[in-house]
Amino acid sequence: MSFIEKFYRISQKNSSYLCVGLDPHQNMLPEHIHKQENPITTFNKKIIESTSDLVAAYKLNYAFYLSAGKKGVEALEETLDYIPKEVPVILDVKAGDIANTMTHYAKGFFSYTRVESITVNPLMGEDVITPLTVFKDKFFFVLALTSNPSAEDFLKKDSLYQKIAEKINIWGSQQFGAVVGATNNEELMVVRKLMPETLFLIPGIGAQGGSLTDVMKNATGRDHPLILINSSRGIIHKSRGEEYHTAAREAADTLRKEINSYL
Repeated sequence: MSFIEKFYRISQKNSSYLCVGLDPHQNMLPEHIHKQENPITTFNKKIIESTSDLVAAYKLNYAFYLSAGKKGVEALEETLDYIPKEVPVILDVKAGDIANTMTHYAKGFFSYTRVESITVNPLMGEDVITPLTVFKDKFFFVLALTSNPSAEDFLKKDSLYQKIAEKINIWGSQQFGAVVGATNNEELMVVRKLMPETLFLIPGIGAQGGSLTDVMKNATGRDHPLILINSSRGIIHKSRGEEYHTAAREAADTLRKEINSYL
């Protein structure tokens, strides 16, 4: 089953358009977790057990695992294996290179992990995208308009984000989605008009200050919401106590219900 098919099924089953970011900050893990053989694995498993019936996807940012060295890479593999097979998984790597290299990126991520989607940086042009089209059951979220303040430097300058959005629309919604930051209030409606059938991965709600009201008003699709609202710190690090996983569940369910209240 392809990523997009899984997304439609699980979003209906869990009544959810929430994507939980499994991005564990080592210095924010609960104290008792540090006694475990691999604290990140232990932490993530509890979060997954507590939220898997509330999500439409999980997203793991590769950097949080690489920074923990060998233990981090092991935790990434163990976490991916622990996520229920019915829940689609995104690996946030923001890869963007020449065609030959992109083929190796895709082969590596898809052959040796259960990842079904990766994030992609399109700034090197069609060379980034063309080799990905052969991975028919996989999905690629292309950076269109990010939530970081310095998006002004390139993506917003001369409306580059609009040109990227037009390309994503051409590449096709069955394989390509768009990363659209929630902090871009004025541009949300523009990118949705340019990509009416595209699934949006939307970071920036919560810690980065994005408005859920604006997102739900301006970024949802015509016949289907076509959104994955990502939240990481605001859910997984809601508490540093021994019941951190309970606090994470409550935070996830609160956001899930808030998203649904707009639909």
